[in-house]
Amino acid sequence: MDITYNEKNEIDMTISRDLDTNIQIMETLFKDADDMVWKRFELERNGTNLGIYILYIDGMSDGEMVERTITRPLLYEWRNAGLTAGFSSRNAGKNGGGNQKSQSKAAMSNEAFDFIFHYQTESVDMSKADQMEDVLAAILNGDSAVFVDGQDQAAILSSKKLPGRSIDSPKKEGGLKGPGDSFNENFRTNTALLRRKIKDPKLKEKQGYIGQRSRTVYGLMYLDDLVEPDLLSAVEERLDSFAIDSIFDSGMLVHLLEEKWYSPFPQVQTTERPDKAASAISEGRVVLVVDNSPEVIILPCTLNSFFQASDDYYNRFGVATFARLIRYLAAFITILLPGLYIAVACFYPQILPTEFLLAIVGARNNVTFPIVAEVLLMEFLFELLREAGIRLPGQMGNTIGVVGGLIVGQAAVEAALVSTIVVIVVALTAIASFAIPNEEFSSTFRLLKFLMIILGAVWGLYGIMLGVLVLLIHLASMESFGIPYLMPAVAGSADDGVEYQDFVIRKPIFTMRERPIYTQMGQRRRFRQKQNEGNVINK
Repeated sequence: MDITYNEKNEIDMTISRDLDTNIQIMETLFKDADDMVWKRFELERNGTNLGIYILYIDGMSDGEMVERTITRPLLYEWRNAGLTAGFSSRNAGKNGGGNQKSQSKAAMSNEAFDFIFHYQTESVDMSKADQMEDVLAAILNGDSAVFVDGQDQAAILSSKKLPGRSIDSPKKEGGLKGPGDSFNENFRTNTALLRRKIKDPKLKEKQGYIGQRSRTVYGLMYLDDLVEPDLLSAVEERLDSFAIDSIFDSGMLVHLLEEKWYSPFPQVQTTERPDKAASAISEGRVVLVVDNSPEVIILPCTLNSFFQASDDYYNRFGVATFARLIRYLAAFITILLPGLYIAVACFYPQILPTEFLLAIVGARNNVTFPIVAEVLLMEFLFELLREAGIRLPGQMGNTIGVVGGLIVGQAAVEAALVSTIVVIVVALTAIASFAIPNEEFSSTFRLLKFLMIILGAVWGLYGIMLGVLVLLIHLASMESFGIPYLMPAVAGSADDGVEYQDFVIRKPIFTMRERPIYTQMGQRRRFRQKQNEGNVINK
């Protein structure tokens, strides 16, 4: 049977009243799909037969629920209800009996469909579909479809029983304080975790799917009274602006959402922590939940947001501020320390104290490689160990990372391949990169340090200054859905300096009275003090 598709590769066909036509379409679509479960059975009453067709995917749907909710009520309860007989006899009297069979079948069809949808079906989550594309999408998402002969619509039963892991603690964004749950690969579990954090009817979810073959479900979650309508429209337009075969993780979707694909800096933020995503929603931002992904996407973002950790808001403001200062310092160390060491040691050794310079010379006394080759060799070895530690399972990976680093570093020094100073520089750089709370963001600094190493080796401190200047110009030119990437370092006065309350210095919670610039105007106030009588002061 020929099946017609539209330009989006969607089935452009309506459901037929003829059950055999619908069955033929479904069996053509799912040909050679041995995990499909389908059954056609006949309901008979007063000599009239009515066809019913049920199908779902084994392993994605709860077969027992389908049997309990649909099959058993139809075969036993409805057939013995005795409703159709009286209805058929009344129709026979009105129509002279010549068209009794057809009238009885039409009435029987309507009654069976109403019976499934309104009466004996135990499930609350049921819907109707009149397009084959909607039925197909529901089946592929784990639901069950029921076709009734004589009806031009199908009943969709939510019978999902998808495989998945339970809610676990965050693996990449751990903290000492705060909730210990994290997202997993189940779409509905992730939306429920956000609903659990924000119990507000204004929390909305716009759902759709992306990927013509994967049909990956996504959901835009936001607070209706806080989100900027232009931001929401921009995100929706970006999602509708491309077509792709498959999306298997939010990481693939991130690259399609970014404006400057060539930039090493992430222009959208991802997180595996529900509390962090809920906090972003309460600031007026949009969270994009993607099925099959244990991370959600936060839109928009700034450079400063990547230095913020969830437990910053659970600790005292002094502790949180000190932690942020450490992170900013760690970012500078990660990107600049190896390049600065090369630039100073090769071009400007006179600026070093005499004792320190003698220590460097003594450490390199037996080393035959130049300083640039030393640093590149050790950086490559540490990156190799880091990658190997990630790929190896469990505790073995941690062991390889620690023991391998010690053994390789000590062996390289004893073999006179590198000096002890270089080992210290590279090790400090590696440790600093782990202090940045966002792994994707820290990877950017690990990549850019090689650029600084090359610039420092070629032009010395002038090369380092040139590299920093180019990075600053690049960052200043970037936006994330209309928000300057360096805010509040640039355009900080656009919201009367509110962004500075949560910048490098994290002010106390009771002084952070205004929401950030993401929130629509007129909805910025988020903290008020109350008198004992309940009257609001400090408006």
